[in-house]
Amino acid sequence: MADNSKMLRRVDAARFLTEHGFPTATATLSKLASIGGGPKFVRYSRFPLYAQEDLLDWARSRCSKRVASTSELAAIGR
Repeated sequence: MADNSKMLRRVDAARFLTEHGFPTATATLSKLASIGGGPKFVRYSRFPLYAQEDLLDWARSRCSKRVASTSELAAIGR
């Protein structure tokens, strides 16, 4: 985590992702924090805090490669 990265509470993290083109609900981040598979976070007292760079890295990792048709998605398993 970079020292200059602003840390965001969960509701702000969801808003940040949505504003950057990755529609994400606060409830999604909450659930994934419990079951795994979500972006990295740290705890500050009882609050989960997310670094902007970790949020964007996580969102980008969930995207498929660029395709011209949905049939290409089936070929790559997405």
